[in-house]
Amino acid sequence: MLRFLLRSVLLGLLAAALVIVVVPSLRSKVIPTSTQQSQSENSPSPMSFNKAVRRAAPAVVNIYSRQYSEEDRSKLKTQGLGSGVIVSDKGYIITNYHVVASADQVIVALQDGRVASAQLIGQDRRTDIAVLQISMSDLPVIPLNPNYSAKVGDVVLAIGNPYNLGQTTTFGIISATGRSSISNDGRQAFIQTDAAINEGNSGGALVNSKGELVGINTASFQQATDLETYGISFAIPQKLVWKIMNKIIADGRVIRGYIGVDGQDISSMTNRLLAGNFNGGIIVLGVEPGGPADVGGIKPQDIIVKIGDMVADNRQNVMDAITDARPGSKVNIMIVRDGKQKQLTIKIGEDNRHLTHNQGAR
Repeated sequence: MLRFLLRSVLLGLLAAALVIVVVPSLRSKVIPTSTQQSQSENSPSPMSFNKAVRRAAPAVVNIYSRQYSEEDRSKLKTQGLGSGVIVSDKGYIITNYHVVASADQVIVALQDGRVASAQLIGQDRRTDIAVLQISMSDLPVIPLNPNYSAKVGDVVLAIGNPYNLGQTTTFGIISATGRSSISNDGRQAFIQTDAAINEGNSGGALVNSKGELVGINTASFQQATDLETYGISFAIPQKLVWKIMNKIIADGRVIRGYIGVDGQDISSMTNRLLAGNFNGGIIVLGVEPGGPADVGGIKPQDIIVKIGDMVADNRQNVMDAITDARPGSKVNIMIVRDGKQKQLTIKIGEDNRHLTHNQGAR
């Protein structure tokens, strides 16, 4: 019996070898060649942003804002949800103003399961930024790259807690930068992306393909029509976030300078004709009566060409320079009026519009 089985096995192997010899095309299917093995080993890996998500996601927290019940002031109920980003091992968290604006208590939930009550350090309605702080050790911190500048076409990931489903990552590209038309005063420049930002994503992180913070997710575009709109969302640039955060930590609120003028850019050709040999200029369209500029002698139709040592090359830079100036300080402003240069000294005032004071611990 054993002899019969051995003979059957040998005959089967012999038949298989004969078939492979007669039909060479079967060899590559049965025995991988060294070339095939090499191609398999060297084949590119599928594109993945797993590393970026693993770097950034632990620092993105869930935020639950709670209010006292009107029926029973001793009871708190959750009335909103959002996301936040840990930006410092000291426990500072950036989120949106609108996420915590009406909260009597703010609860922060980390991805490792820890939960803490947060202190509201301060908030700024104009930029829709709020700063919280929690007291915990071994906190994950979002990777920061101060040299990164958002560019159209950059791949970005939006990380947050949409609809309280738990942490979610969506993918897209930066489709525009410097979007100011959706801000309340037309001054804030947003990053536009097609990465989905839904309810609950507000305050979460927009990161690049390295997991570095690009901005804070703040809004999705909604039309006041029956048309549904997809792929248009906005984030606050990380450089502005960092500047506002430092001001809130230092003063409990954002202190802004202002001089009370309204102006617009003029073309380089117009500038050469009216203002002389300057790279840029801002034509003054209006002056606030009794404001710092009015008191200092600036008039409509003046062309601002320099602020201190900075050339007034565009309106945004001029506004930033004035906003960053400390109220009470003085600045030299060079203007051109009727073809003649004139230097004026303006005392910076404090911009109290949309001012939101620190509301203490919550």
